[in-house]
Amino acid sequence: MKRFVLAPVLCLALLLALLAGCTGTQEPSESPSSTPEETAQPSPSAQPSQPAGETVRLAVLKGPTGVGAAKLLSDNEAGQTVNHYEVTIAADPATEISPKLINGELDIAAVSTNLASTLYHKTEGGVQLLALNTLGVLYILEDGDSISSVADLAGRTVCATGQASNPEYVLNYLLRENGLEPGEDVTVEWKTSDELTALAASGQADVCMLPVPAATAVQLQNPDMRTALDLTEVWNETTSDGVLTMGCIVVRTQFAQEHPEAVAAFLEEYDASIDFVSSDPEQAAPLVAQFGITASEQIALAAIPDCSLVCITGDDMRDSIQGYYEVLYAADPTSIGGSIPDDAFYYLP
Repeated sequence: MKRFVLAPVLCLALLLALLAGCTGTQEPSESPSSTPEETAQPSPSAQPSQPAGETVRLAVLKGPTGVGAAKLLSDNEAGQTVNHYEVTIAADPATEISPKLINGELDIAAVSTNLASTLYHKTEGGVQLLALNTLGVLYILEDGDSISSVADLAGRTVCATGQASNPEYVLNYLLRENGLEPGEDVTVEWKTSDELTALAASGQADVCMLPVPAATAVQLQNPDMRTALDLTEVWNETTSDGVLTMGCIVVRTQFAQEHPEAVAAFLEEYDASIDFVSSDPEQAAPLVAQFGITASEQIALAAIPDCSLVCITGDDMRDSIQGYYEVLYAADPTSIGGSIPDDAFYYLP
């Protein structure tokens, strides 16, 4: 009888012990503020930072007008710029930059200064001048020592690059101002930059006109090609009207109006890039070559000091280049699109 009565008691005790044991093996309940899902999420400070600025479709040209952008392009790839830049490295402005600016496929671009004016007229104000970035970079190279002035070009054949752009208009102006008529007193054969570099480097062109860094590449490959004339010096001796200014940055007017903060951020970042490249060629040269702006780091290193890099904006920009446009207009109105740009051409925030 006792055994019958004790059995239920023992069963109950065993059951209570089993329940207690199961409860003891459970993890402590977590508070609502520390659920596993929330605990797995990083804190806001650990989230990767995102660019605060706009996406800007940017194009730069190979050669001197693109050299100063190298640090900006590198910082952009590293995610260290305010804006995010979708970059085009172009070789031909006529096919790779002008149509895309006109069609709204680019926002900001590096171009020649005469093309900037032409685009302004062609788009009826749809493109503005944002900054000047390259002053004089044109040189006459000679395999020999017979040329020491523009007059010495009489009767010679000059192989040149840059037809229908600043180099042609500058050369024609300087020849005429020194009493020589292009095509009559001086024969000019126009080549692409690659063609002329190959001819000059191999000794097949004994007199040529090239901009830096193409001129630098030629002299590295053919040490017999010496610098006969610095056309910036010749320009300054010929006229006091305007600074010889080869390259610039333009912006689509609509983009500038709709995204003034993005434009301001670009100008700040671009100015810093120009300063870096100019002040530290050894650090900048690998970046210039990395983006294909020059053919090699060696060329970039040798060329940067002669690229005349600047970042001139606002009223200083207008005052610096207005005289240059007046000279080009007097020499050939079509060189800048038919007329001298008015004040609306200049981006003055």
